[in-house]
Formats: sequence, structure tokens, C-alpha cells
Amino acid sequence: MTAALPGFAGRTYLFEVDNGAAFRNSYSADGTRLRWEGLGESAGQYEDVPLHTAAIAPGIWFISWTERSGITVSHVMDLNSLTVKVFWTWEGETGRVGELHTGTLTPA
Repeated sequence: MTAALPGFAGRTYLFEVDNGAAFRNSYSADGTRLRWEGLGESAGQYEDVPLHTAAIAPGIWFISWTERSGITVSHVMDLNSLTVKVFWTWEGETGRVGELHTGTLTPA
């Protein structure tokens, strides 16, 4: 039996975060990879990353990845309401730092 593709597979979204950050997130056709591109102040930054995914409920997905820089990102994407809860962590001067944010998705 073949698992169903994630609802975000093969799609691109503009992801706008409550702190003003914005990204263009393009997901591979099979839903296993993400290419994120920074917009605005983050313009010019991008990376292709493998994803860890799990279905939570119809249209709701948990997605996580680790970037080359050591930043970890975890999303709960609600494709029904086009909203995201995101938690990212990075190594700060005094240890690991984490932030929780909300954001919106706009199909691109």
C-alpha cells in the first residue's frame, strides 16, 4: 500500500511570520524536500533540505528539518486555515535558543 502524498507536496507558499520574516517555501512533488528562500531582509538566503513529516489530522502536518547552520525548524502547517505554528532553535552565545511564532501561508 502506498502512503498518500502530503497536501503540501508539489506546492509553493509564501510564508509570512509574525516577526516580519517572510519565505518562499517550495515543496518537492513527493513531499520529502523543501527549498526555502528568504524574502525581504533575508533575501538571497536559501537552502534545500530533507523533511521529516507526519500527518496530524486531515490537512494538518508536522514538518521538521535541520539547516546547514544548525538551525532546527519545526512547523505545524494547517492547510485548512493556511496557518502555521513554527518553532525554531539555534545556538546562541549562552546556549541553545528557541522561538515560537505563528504565520500565514499564501499559495504562490
